Amino acid sequence: MKDKRLGTVLIAAGIAVLCTGCGFRSQNENIDAGMTAVAELNYDLAIESFEAAKEAEEDPRLLYRGEGMAYMGKTQYAEAVTAFETALSLSDGRVGEMDYDINYYLATAYYKQGESDKAISAYTAILDLKPEERDAYYLRGVIYTERGRLEEAIADFDKTILLNTRDYDRLISIYCVLAENGFKESGQKYLQTAMESGTKYMTNFEKGRISYYLEDYDNARTYLEKAREEEGADAVLFLGKTHEILGEYNYAISVYNNFLESGTESPQILNQLGLCKIEMKDYQGALEAFQRAMNIEDNGMMQILKMNEVVAYECLGEYKQAAALLGSYLNTYPDDVSAKREFEFLKTR
Repeated sequence: MKDKRLGTVLIAAGIAVLCTGCGFRSQNENIDAGMTAVAELNYDLAIESFEAAKEAEEDPRLLYRGEGMAYMGKTQYAEAVTAFETALSLSDGRVGEMDYDINYYLATAYYKQGESDKAISAYTAILDLKPEERDAYYLRGVIYTERGRLEEAIADFDKTILLNTRDYDRLISIYCVLAENGFKESGQKYLQTAMESGTKYMTNFEKGRISYYLEDYDNARTYLEKAREEEGADAVLFLGKTHEILGEYNYAISVYNNFLESGTESPQILNQLGLCKIEMKDYQGALEAFQRAMNIEDNGMMQILKMNEVVAYECLGEYKQAAALLGSYLNTYPDDVSAKREFEFLKTR
């Protein structure tokens, strides 16, 4: 969860900038091919394309930036750091958008390598040159929180909110970061302040989510019921989770199923339906929900679904199948430490 927060801020935007915004498309065919491969998660092909770009003497900053992204995808963070640092070193001395962009990626690579001090320095470098950069404040605050440096984290989160007081998604993200790291009370203060300051600019969905995280489940249920038609899957997801917390699993399942029967396939709803069915010990039903979600193309949560599929097979007592699937999972996601431990356990069953 935490890794994802630090790894996804500018990925999609970065690909778009590289392919369309820099004016090199016709001159950098190999770089374009490499970035297409990165977008398709084909990182080995991407690296081959960037090597070809070097031979063709295509734009060096762009190719090293793309190479760093490909190595990040392969979880080879040391190589990613080298590529990003090389891209930065090729600057002509005039700080531009690409310098900020590369620094974001470099900070993420440092963080993934366990070098959080260097990641903090990278975000600080961005802020020294661009003090209104909200993402840098937020991401630096995340690292401070994880390191237990609450005072510094709060200062960064305060600045993040001050720069956009109506970004309720980011406000909720700040709460989640603090809560996950043992500072739940500090996180709830942000949410409480937002509610007490007035909900005039909040949607029913935003009021419902904030109430949910404030553990005010009665109000959460009321707001989220109103939001179902406005927000669709997102509101349904939180409404169902609210009923689950209240112990109303059958009603939660009906909420999820009613949405799915409307003809809209949602991997998030199917995943939560599966988790709910696990709570009710309907392991076969859970497995079917996870696998149905996995069949949705470009669902954006394949890693979570694959892991939950393994859990469902474990619950069914099918340990050999679970072990086989987990082995395949680790080939794709080799840096999942908890999955490695689980794999060693499954091999003994």
